[in-house]
Amino acid sequence: MAEINFSSVLVTGANRGIGLELVKQLLGRPKPPQWVFATCRDPKGAGAQGCLAPIKRGPVVLFPAESTDEGSIKAAAQVAEAHLAGKGLTLLINNAGIMPPSTLDSMTQEDMLSVYHVNVVGPMEVTKAFLPMLMAAAQQSTEKGLSSSRAAVINISSIGGSIGNPPSFRMFPVIAYRCSKAALNMLTRCQALEYKARGILCAAIHPGWVKTDLGTDKPKALRLEQVLACSKGQAIHRSLWEAGS
Repeated sequence: MAEINFSSVLVTGANRGIGLELVKQLLGRPKPPQWVFATCRDPKGAGAQGCLAPIKRGPVVLFPAESTDEGSIKAAAQVAEAHLAGKGLTLLINNAGIMPPSTLDSMTQEDMLSVYHVNVVGPMEVTKAFLPMLMAAAQQSTEKGLSSSRAAVINISSIGGSIGNPPSFRMFPVIAYRCSKAALNMLTRCQALEYKARGILCAAIHPGWVKTDLGTDKPKALRLEQVLACSKGQAIHRSLWEAGS
């Protein structure tokens, strides 16, 4: 596998779970990125402070970003742009998401729309806000083709949104979440088609069942290499769309 390098990474929903672990592993790499941007709704909150304390010693910039607030997203983009100083953002990981309980009997319109707002509209708006920085990274890179070392958007999805290979309702009874991840997969596909000509790789990843607040008590180690295992565009699309088919 070709070596994966990137100078700047932004991870949303970085105060816990998969987002926090990705930030830790980014900072722990032999050659960490020059900039690691970590966002969450309230990085100054008591709960976030406790979780984020271990990563504050590295080259990480913490700032708020609320994926349902357009103004908050634009403000976050301005913070990152000021630090990057024209160098561009190599990798955007849209990880923030919610998974409230919902069944076909209990779910309301408000339940469905609130989950879609965070899990689908959020990644769409965040990507739009950071698109100029991703384009700058792609244009400045010496990498050929599509790769996470050049410029990439990674949307954290779930096999729960798979249409071709869905888990059972008994195993995964969260209807609004599953529908939102199916929509996120299509959003990612549209992004991939649109942004390919701009040199930006877009992919949706099912990270597996890992021990988080949204996961289970049967932990499976999550490694950064799983998220970025395929650095070439065609290979990464094959590996990821199996989960979102």
